[in-house]
Amino acid sequence: EVMWSTRGESLNQSHWGETMSELIIRGGTVIDGTGQPGQIADISVRDGVIAEIGNLSGRKADREINAEGGVVSPGFIDVHTHMDAQIAWDPLGESSCFHGVTTVVMGNCGFTLAPVRSDERHLVVRNLERAEDISAAAMAAGIDWSWETYPEYLDFVERTPKGINYAGYVGHSALRTWAMGERAFEEEANEDDLRHMVGQLRESIEAGAMGFTTSISVNHATSDDRPVASRIAHWDEIDALVTEMGRIGAGIFELANHHHLRSRDPEKRETYISRLVDLAVRTGVPVTYGMLAAGQGDNGWKPVIELLDRINNAGGRSWGQVHTRYFGVLLSFATRLPFDALPVWDELRTRPIGEQRAALTDLATRSRLVQEANHGDYGRSIGAETRKPEWEHIYPMEHSALPPFQSIAASAKELNQDPMEVFIDIALKHDLDIFFIQAAANQDQDVVLELMRHPYAIPTFSDSGAHVTQIMDSSLQTHMLGHWVRNQAAFTLEEAIHRMTQVPAKAWGFNNRGVLAEGKAADINVFDPETVGPNMPELVHDLPSGAPRLRQTATGFSATIVNGEVLVDNGEATGSTPGHLLRGPLAQ
Repeated sequence: EVMWSTRGESLNQSHWGETMSELIIRGGTVIDGTGQPGQIADISVRDGVIAEIGNLSGRKADREINAEGGVVSPGFIDVHTHMDAQIAWDPLGESSCFHGVTTVVMGNCGFTLAPVRSDERHLVVRNLERAEDISAAAMAAGIDWSWETYPEYLDFVERTPKGINYAGYVGHSALRTWAMGERAFEEEANEDDLRHMVGQLRESIEAGAMGFTTSISVNHATSDDRPVASRIAHWDEIDALVTEMGRIGAGIFELANHHHLRSRDPEKRETYISRLVDLAVRTGVPVTYGMLAAGQGDNGWKPVIELLDRINNAGGRSWGQVHTRYFGVLLSFATRLPFDALPVWDELRTRPIGEQRAALTDLATRSRLVQEANHGDYGRSIGAETRKPEWEHIYPMEHSALPPFQSIAASAKELNQDPMEVFIDIALKHDLDIFFIQAAANQDQDVVLELMRHPYAIPTFSDSGAHVTQIMDSSLQTHMLGHWVRNQAAFTLEEAIHRMTQVPAKAWGFNNRGVLAEGKAADINVFDPETVGPNMPELVHDLPSGAPRLRQTATGFSATIVNGEVLVDNGEATGSTPGHLLRGPLAQ
């Protein structure tokens, strides 16, 4: 097996001598990531590496963490993020770093900031701005654009101070705009274009890119309502790029699937699935994608499992990225509501919050707003955008960020009232300062649990760094621990931790991480299993250019340690930046 590690990360510190450790974590239940039962032990850390695990009483260290009564686990790995832009202005890795995440993979769904021509950066921004809700103004103010090629972008990530570890894919939309310019949004690639793309992909993977990503999903469009660049590509173009990874023997293929995967037409479904199975088996390239349940019927999720099973059973390798809860858009008066584009609401929502509150308590105005919300034309929404309310899938977050939540529909039925009236009453009760979850996918939690239990499912898909005012899923790991492990007892701590650590580490080739063992990188969480969980999300205005973003912290962590340094100490960032760039196997 190829070792994936950072350049210059030494793996041969075998004789520790009697020198003092930098850090000892004492007396916690060590759940090592392998799925084996936890055992009480001490861990010593030196030079960013786990030096010893066992009974270390009598040993001294520069710093000690008392973990008695707590759990000590490997840092969690989130393989589906979009932190490509955020890393330029956020040295910490928010909000993932608050939820025990120590390693992330960015560049999913075909969206990256490289390769890019210096006179065509607007094309990369166009791909990202609407599809991933990353503020164009923030990108303009916060990024120094010191790169053109993807290898140059990786060098930028390497020298940028960072709290957590990052690995990155090269994105198809960026490859296309780099090779084709404006034509990337309009036409299929010619032979010359494809040669440029294949060459840049090869150089990127040789420099340490994790693989290649694309989107052929209708959920990804530009601000002017056109498909993002990758959606214009012919399948042969995708095939050629993935085939190149197979040829050089490195790289993973991640994609946002086409809606034909979930089509009610069995012929369309079969054509789509068999094409992907063929690609995976023929090239030997591992394939990964989101395992979301879309809509209510079986066709919204069973074909996703069929695709996964068929690739793995045919001799390919595939991993499903499973979300741990509702795939929820966060609604609020401070950000956005489903009704914002309706004329009467549109006028109201431009006013200061105090005036909005007054309008909602005026009976005549309120009745006009309710009438329009119930009968207005909502148009079309994609991805994580707000959509026409389905009240049985909208839940107020009144007291906790963990379920159970009661839907607006259920409350309206109890009170025998119009759901829209109930929505307004709850908002007013909280002085309009409350978030509502609008479940856009994964509505049925029994289905979510079934997806999570699949042997090739990895809990990930936070989308951290993207959808910054729309969703806040950086907390899906603490949701796993607080909801599914503690409250539902659907998984043991050992199972949940294994799926968030060793499983993704092995699948993505981070062989130096994902387990607690002597000689491995010291990415470590210390937490209280009785209290661990997400706090309520909040809205802050601290992006470059002052743009807003959602932020969410967690309860129950006494420490998150990255490469041997404490990054988060009892919920507070220490200011250290111990994160590394993790490069793929051809860059060792």
